[in-house]
Amino acid sequence: MRILSLIMISLCIGFSFELQAAEPPAKPKTKIANQRIAHGPSYAKRKDAMAWAAQVAKEQQLDEKWVKAQLAQARFIPSIPKLILPPKQVTQKNWAAYQARFIEPKRIQAGVEFWKRNQAVLSKAENTYGVPAWLIVGIIGVETFYGLHTGNFRTLDALSTLTFDFPAEHPRAAERQAFFAKELAQFLVLAHKEKIKPQSIKGSYAGAMGLPQFMPSSWAKFAVDFDGDQHIDLFGNTADVVGSVANYFKAFQWQTGLPTHYPVSFNRELLDMDSLMAPDILPTFSVASMSAKGAVLEGAALQHAGPLALIELLNGDSPPSYVAGTENFYAITRYNWSSYYAMAVIELGQAVKNAATEVINPLGASKTRD
Repeated sequence: MRILSLIMISLCIGFSFELQAAEPPAKPKTKIANQRIAHGPSYAKRKDAMAWAAQVAKEQQLDEKWVKAQLAQARFIPSIPKLILPPKQVTQKNWAAYQARFIEPKRIQAGVEFWKRNQAVLSKAENTYGVPAWLIVGIIGVETFYGLHTGNFRTLDALSTLTFDFPAEHPRAAERQAFFAKELAQFLVLAHKEKIKPQSIKGSYAGAMGLPQFMPSSWAKFAVDFDGDQHIDLFGNTADVVGSVANYFKAFQWQTGLPTHYPVSFNRELLDMDSLMAPDILPTFSVASMSAKGAVLEGAALQHAGPLALIELLNGDSPPSYVAGTENFYAITRYNWSSYYAMAVIELGQAVKNAATEVINPLGASKTRD
């Protein structure tokens, strides 16, 4: 079956959807895989939905009857407006707890098996895009546990719900609703192009799909047919999944051979923590300017030529952890705007790489670029 080309977005892209990636791991709000999803009424008789369909058909040069027919099959999902809202009680961030959720034996072992099955395509992606295999493997492992959890919401329902019934109490309601309306339009364009029934695609409650959890607009921008079969499948074709993730990072200026971060400590006499934290995760400081503000860098970090950012990872009631993040660390946050997420991807990817190297010898694909 042809599987539609859908992608993630960058903005919130990687944005695995206000995944709350910066929050400590908690039990999922819903056990999607084992739960029947309750549906509300269809959008067939909603005048606003049909008016939107007519406008999108005109803008995207689609058949109006077809667009309206697809949207008429979309159903409101009552749980989604609640899921998309920021948590009412923000618990204290805890990197140690977040880390334990993703850097776990089962996920590492699943990553090793994924690496073993896909050595050739991982190596090809490295050579083509300059993006290391461990990063690709880390992303897929954090996003969907190597395809185990890709979401069970019909994407048509999810995006329609967020387009026409986005919760007004959300602090960025207008901005987010407009975003999802564009994603719904892109989803229909892609479904029409690939001749796929929109009702057949499932993903997250926010519309992210496939092993890498791409949003429709990102799929359109970054997904690639990496095995040359004339179709892009981010659900069942690991070659396309690997190639698309690598292409995504190339588009966001991944620099081959550049470390993601360095250890950092502090000179308390010089420390200007407010200034160091002001740019957040955006690399801003040179080694010299960072050092002048009390950050202590050693070894290879002293030879770093590009900008750095001080990355703070809170540990609940324990002291925070800190690293000096490079432009490659920042590139990972383009997938999901969170330093916690980025560090989890890095540590999982490296853990899988190390375990795979021990299991497979020689493992050509394991000799990844840093």
